Amino acid sequence: MLTVAKQHHLACVISALSLGSSMIYADQITNPQLDNNTDIKLDTIVVTAVPQTSPLTVVTDPKQPRQPVPASDGADYLKTIPGFSVVRKGGSNGDPVFRGMFGSRLNILTNGGIILGGCGGRMDTPTSYISPETYDRITVIKGPETVIWGPTGSAGTILFERDSKPFYQLGGHVSGSILLGTDGRLDKNLDAIGGSKYGYVRFTGNQSKAKNYHDGRDHRVHSKWDKWNGDIAVGFTPDQDTLVEFTAGRGNGEARYADRGMDGSRFFRESYGLRLEKSNIGEVLDKVEAQVYYNYINHVMDNYRLRHINPYANWMESNPDRRTIGGRVSATWKWKDFKLQAGIDGKKDTHRKNRISAMPVREQMMSLTSDGWTKDAYFTNYGAFSELTWYATDQDRLISGGRIDHYLAKAEQQNKERTKTLPSGFVRFEHDLANSLTTFYAGIGHTQRFPDYWELFSPSNKTQIFKKLKPEKTTQIDVGLQYNDNRLTAWASGYVGWIGDYIIFTQQGNKNNVSNVDARIMGGELGTSYKLTDNWKADASVSYAWGRNSSDSRALPQIPPVELRLGLNYQYDKWSAGTLWRVVGSQHRVAKDQGNVIGKDFDSSSGFGIFSINGGYDISKNFKLTAGIDNIFDKYYIEHLNRGGSAIFVYTADQQIPEPGRTIWTKLSFEF
Repeated sequence: MLTVAKQHHLACVISALSLGSSMIYADQITNPQLDNNTDIKLDTIVVTAVPQTSPLTVVTDPKQPRQPVPASDGADYLKTIPGFSVVRKGGSNGDPVFRGMFGSRLNILTNGGIILGGCGGRMDTPTSYISPETYDRITVIKGPETVIWGPTGSAGTILFERDSKPFYQLGGHVSGSILLGTDGRLDKNLDAIGGSKYGYVRFTGNQSKAKNYHDGRDHRVHSKWDKWNGDIAVGFTPDQDTLVEFTAGRGNGEARYADRGMDGSRFFRESYGLRLEKSNIGEVLDKVEAQVYYNYINHVMDNYRLRHINPYANWMESNPDRRTIGGRVSATWKWKDFKLQAGIDGKKDTHRKNRISAMPVREQMMSLTSDGWTKDAYFTNYGAFSELTWYATDQDRLISGGRIDHYLAKAEQQNKERTKTLPSGFVRFEHDLANSLTTFYAGIGHTQRFPDYWELFSPSNKTQIFKKLKPEKTTQIDVGLQYNDNRLTAWASGYVGWIGDYIIFTQQGNKNNVSNVDARIMGGELGTSYKLTDNWKADASVSYAWGRNSSDSRALPQIPPVELRLGLNYQYDKWSAGTLWRVVGSQHRVAKDQGNVIGKDFDSSSGFGIFSINGGYDISKNFKLTAGIDNIFDKYYIEHLNRGGSAIFVYTADQQIPEPGRTIWTKLSFEF
């Protein structure tokens, strides 16, 4: 029964792949036979929308070209997945939002570890340290429907993953890409690996930069960025069932922002990890995994390095850093009709500040004074989890899980401390209809989320609420359908949820205070892809989110408007072409001056439609050329989830930042 269920999921993925999607299946990636012995064939399809892969799960290949061409950060890559939006602030380093939920409601992991930003206003969002094209796979699990990846994300779990690359014989391969675009866009990516049956060495690296972009009215927006990342993995495979892998990486960069009084002149990252896996251990105990990780970031913000400023004005610099250490141990047991994964995990992170004030003495000269490093926050989290799958029949599966987490938070400067133990759990039923082409699922999950650093330490009223701010309590029902055959792929995913003690920010003058309210949410995503002929394929997706502040009888803030994506793709021999029409509705359900730590509702927003085209050509089995024009009609538009501009760039206090106008790009991908 276990085998039949797995075959059904694999059939769904293969069917979607035949329709030109960007999905990839984990077993195919990690299979060493496939890694070393199959012919190389690069896909020419440009990703414009990513369908749901299996119940509540979306898998996408971040190395595939996509449209609109994303910025260099992890948040922008998620926008092609229905239901995702981004709190924008110009060119790079936006903050991801899924179904209107923001921040630590999304549990984001890179290679099984957690990396966290340092800025109290989330200038350096966690995804700003993630370069997606250096990963093999992005997996999104919707809702509170998994417990094995650390504290449960109430909105969802996002995994940026690199696969182990075992070899059966001496060999290696290299892949990469170069992207060129308007406004000085230049991205370079390289992925090189070599090894034998005893181990492997893999290097992934990238550099991404762009100049200030032009909006649809040809006005230049302060948004330039320049970033680089480099990571190495050394794996030891003494036999086919054993893996020991050590990873290390660094990155840095700078980014300009039109939404605030300072830019980011340093995004330094340092990461280390060690992973052990032992598979096929016995008849029941199938696999044991252990992992430890270390992530350190050092971020610098200032108002004088990357922008013009009055030499007689106050020059400022702020330098936070954050150190996160964690790990997990888990084991998987398999019986005829059951699979159980259980384990423990934990992390601790320390946040420090080094605020530097620079006062001008005379033009071109200044004096610097540093307050020195001060530790202001310390967090620990330890959890235990268990997730059980029961393959009741060939068509029915019941998946359930539970975890318990113990939290500790210290406000060092206030000399305060608080602890809390919180539960999470879910149960989901999946049923394959008799034709094996349709899957129905329904699940309910409950999670209690401890307030994060930004909610406890960034508000104006942080002294009063450190011990009073309550954990969020989310209970959510998820239902959906999946259908796959040779010509048609269709899926529907809906949810309704109740959030007790929802954490909300309210701006009152210059103050941004935080409090708890009760809330209700609902919405969903629909998608379909139909193969019209052997060469033509049409696809469509729509996402909708709704939220209500039950305590105050008003709309929940920062909820994105309804969004529709329509695509038409053509592929013949070595050629491909496609169109994307992105239609976004207006949003009138707003809560003015309320939102989250970085974003707030300004007012109602207008809808817009953006039309883009793309094409591709297989130069050879090793080289692929793709190109596109985003926003071909050079439309001026503003996303609803967007920051207000800074007065230094001639924006008024309630004027949001416009998006890029016409963008032309081309990408050369290669693999040997």
